Amino acid sequence: MIDEARLVAWEVLRAVDERGAYANLLLPALLRQRRLSGRDRGFATELTYGALRAQGQLDGVLDTVSSRPVAAVDPGVRDALRLGTYQLLRTRVPPRAAVGTTVELVRATSGERPVRFANAVLRRVADRVAETGGDIAVLLSAPPPASDPFGHLAVVTAHPRWIVEVVAEALDGDLDETRAVLEADDARPAVHLAAAPDRMTRDELLAEARAAGLSAEPGRYSPFAVVLGGGDPGSLPAIASGKAAVQDEGSQLVTLALARTPTVGRDRGLTVDLCAGPGGKAALLAALVDGTLVAGEPRARRAAMVAAALDGRPGTLVVRADGRFPPLRPASADRVLVDAPCTGLGALRRRPEARWRRLAGDAATLAATQRQLLVSALDLVRPGGVVGYVTCSPHPAETTEVVRAVAGQRADVSLLGARAALPGVPALGDGPFAQLWPHRHGTDAMFLALLRRTE
Repeated sequence: MIDEARLVAWEVLRAVDERGAYANLLLPALLRQRRLSGRDRGFATELTYGALRAQGQLDGVLDTVSSRPVAAVDPGVRDALRLGTYQLLRTRVPPRAAVGTTVELVRATSGERPVRFANAVLRRVADRVAETGGDIAVLLSAPPPASDPFGHLAVVTAHPRWIVEVVAEALDGDLDETRAVLEADDARPAVHLAAAPDRMTRDELLAEARAAGLSAEPGRYSPFAVVLGGGDPGSLPAIASGKAAVQDEGSQLVTLALARTPTVGRDRGLTVDLCAGPGGKAALLAALVDGTLVAGEPRARRAAMVAAALDGRPGTLVVRADGRFPPLRPASADRVLVDAPCTGLGALRRRPEARWRRLAGDAATLAATQRQLLVSALDLVRPGGVVGYVTCSPHPAETTEVVRAVAGQRADVSLLGARAALPGVPALGDGPFAQLWPHRHGTDAMFLALLRRTE
């Protein structure tokens, strides 16, 4: 017999590996389906997200004790070994229990043949952890921080080296802050809710959450944000009715910044969200601005999600369209939001598998699309109107470099101070842009640039 928590974790790891599933979507569905107890739910969550975040470390440890390269091990056995190694390294599960339960997991999911191999490998891992006290720098022979600080951080924080270098570049080479960001990626993220300002107040949402027995506090910066200390937000009537939604406070802040930035001249009553899926920012924007909101999304499934998020709000329209070629007249919008597709490096704490799924060259590929979307938005907004360019990433290649490249080629664009649109939010960078950080603000690492179309 194997316990359901470990089996669920293994199933998520297999789905991520086999078909590119998103753990943050699949795991909650499996937990509801299997009806695990609160303790088992917590353990399955820790195992799943922890093993996905630490995959590089776990594979490195396994490679030091295995008779064959980890890449050559049967995928199902490999995922079980990762879960067992994670328990030995990062949890208080006794070594004997971690080894024994993992061996049983291998037997149940892969048959009898690999059991002896799995048992031998995990026993060697347990011995190595005992010898080193679990010091990952010693276990993996990490390079010294003095001679190779990026390599050292990559090993001890379980990130690909290129991500360490990108974060350090965004922080002007500050290695202490770089380490803080990378460590924040491994912290379990709190659930943020957003009260729809046209439907309920934050105080009402707070009261509802507390009445349901959930630990809830106001967000630090957004006037709509509620932060949950645990529990299922789907149990709240406000979520079911659309009066509130699950939304990171950083996403709320960048949307609010665009809505509160004044336009110049007479408004025409049109706001556009060029890349609206899955619809959270579009719904909040619709509640904050007057007139019509057009939300564009090219993919059918995500367009349906946008329509559901905007359901019941008058003056909103969802169109299936590529934001680079919107079916709207040029210079017709007062405000345009470009929530551009990006590497998602700012949300690694919520999508633990992404750090190993993304490649160093992805940002360059995405940057071409990001530039096209920003040009499209600037063509669409009227003179005096405002464009908000947003990414969930701190990568300079898809943030500051994109904005400066586009703005530098146009005489009809001026950069606005994004920090001024976020009063009360500290440590946003040097400007004119604003960069949120998980270790500073408790949000995803959202980037914001505000641009005005001039005559």
